[in-house]
Amino acid sequence: MRPLAAVGKLLVGGLLMSVGCSGNLTSQPENSPESAATMFGAGATVTEVVDGDTVVVQVAGRTERVRLIGIDTPEATGGFLPVECFGDEATAFAAALLPVGTEVRLTRDVEARDRYDRLLAYLHRSSDGLFVNLEIAAQGYAEALVIEPNTTHASAFYAAASVARNQGLGLWGHCGSADKVLK
Repeated sequence: MRPLAAVGKLLVGGLLMSVGCSGNLTSQPENSPESAATMFGAGATVTEVVDGDTVVVQVAGRTERVRLIGIDTPEATGGFLPVECFGDEATAFAAALLPVGTEVRLTRDVEARDRYDRLLAYLHRSSDGLFVNLEIAAQGYAEALVIEPNTTHASAFYAAASVARNQGLGLWGHCGSADKVLK
């Protein structure tokens, strides 16, 4: 990974998080049918895989877009950002881990939502407890992207991405680095 790209991504990500997040799950509008707090720990069902690090779930009677904490997958075809090397593969891998209908458990960290109003969560597959965020990094489909204050599993994400990079797994073997824009 290019050092400047990594620093830029962390700075932009940190800035976006600090500007747009409430940091409190219970600060939902009072007229909300369910507070966000009730969504965490409850069973959720995957209804769509948007890309390698974003899914849509049905939880507590609501449809929610969920951004997986601690990882960043390359941008895929169909998004508003330029397509990056291994973005489509990362999306396909996430879809294989989380086919539509998969039951998952959402776990929060300190901040509940990002500036795009997506839930920020760690996902565990209900059937076997697989820690989805970590598996995506461990198999080489993501780099670690830890943004304070959501740092509970930071060391595990950094370690998994490092091992994948050293073993040339996924994007590391195919692209040589993360954030490689396809022309």
